[in-house]
Amino acid sequence: MLIVQKYGGTSMGGVERIQKVATRVNRHLKDKFGFRNKLVVVVSAMSGVTDEILGYAKDIAEIPNERDLDMALSSGEQISAALLSIALNASGTKAISLNGRQAKIITDSNHTRARIQHIDTSYIMELLEKEYVVVVTGFQGLSIEGEITTLGRGGSDLSAVALAGALNADLCEIYSDVDGIFTTDPRIESRARKIEKISYDEMLELASMGAKVLLNRSVELAKKWNVPLYAKSSFSEDLGTLITTEDKIMEKPVVSGIALEKNQARISVFGIKDKPGIAASLFGKLSYADVNVDMIVQTVGRDSKTNLDFTVPKNELHKVKENLEEFKDKSDGIEYDNDVAIVSIVGVGMKSHSGVAAKAFAAMADENINILMISTSEIKISMLIDIKYAELSVRILHSAYNLDKER
Repeated sequence: MLIVQKYGGTSMGGVERIQKVATRVNRHLKDKFGFRNKLVVVVSAMSGVTDEILGYAKDIAEIPNERDLDMALSSGEQISAALLSIALNASGTKAISLNGRQAKIITDSNHTRARIQHIDTSYIMELLEKEYVVVVTGFQGLSIEGEITTLGRGGSDLSAVALAGALNADLCEIYSDVDGIFTTDPRIESRARKIEKISYDEMLELASMGAKVLLNRSVELAKKWNVPLYAKSSFSEDLGTLITTEDKIMEKPVVSGIALEKNQARISVFGIKDKPGIAASLFGKLSYADVNVDMIVQTVGRDSKTNLDFTVPKNELHKVKENLEEFKDKSDGIEYDNDVAIVSIVGVGMKSHSGVAAKAFAAMADENINILMISTSEIKISMLIDIKYAELSVRILHSAYNLDKER
């Protein structure tokens, strides 16, 4: 088998932990029948190193040059990769570390947020045939102009999934300090259960709504390349959670999980003229400013006017205010609300079951929680609520769908 493994910053957080990762890698060199596996190991920088480097850069310049920032940020993963390769070689295992350039991970030219364009796997395959464990730096690549680039938040996961897809790997294992994917955040609901299998689409919805184990860019790529993903802990031997195609999950629960996103703001535009093109004008301006709009509700007002409500990430609210300035004079007023959260119910079983939404609304009503906005997809129901009810809503919905019960 060809296996790609990724180890996060906490897994690589010091010499002792790196040696434990080397031990785990060595255990995976042979399968249960004694045949040798081919292993590519992708690593993040040691915990805290990337933030430390970023802090140094911002101490020197309020807005660091992005090209040079990528040069600095990429060093953390190179240290991790080299140290793990040293540990593996010291244990008697042939290993070699490669940075993004040596691994031939080609990206576009967008520094600090590059996207992978192509991976030339010929050198990695050559090394695998020579029975090397290939340790690759996550989070980084090489632009077509020959510049070092970084992939942004969650970039090491993305590197691992992209390599698994390009190498046609049998499995991609994402190791972190979390045991897998849970029915909800265990810090909010102590009865949350680990999910054995979940579909790409469900994981995408959970990731987009705040589940931090995997970011949606990585899941999207895994779905595109049909790469089976395992989310596991590097601190235990538990199996973790398999993220795979829907048709490989025999029993599809109606609801798989509850997600909570607190980083939200609600914008209400009152009494704007109800005519073709007004929504296109408003949201087009926000799109140009790279604002990520989520929920949108339009209601008809009076005198040929309409009201628009929508949500954006709280940290993008300043861009919204700047770009909606011209709409103040075209409306009866604009209001902003920071004290909101989105709670979402996710499950592929919703496709074939009725009454899912009704149960959620009844559970919220029983606790006197007012729902401000609602949006739905084929496998998700999202509700905007007052932030003071955020964690309570997670617990009552988790209970309403019996997610704490073993299946």
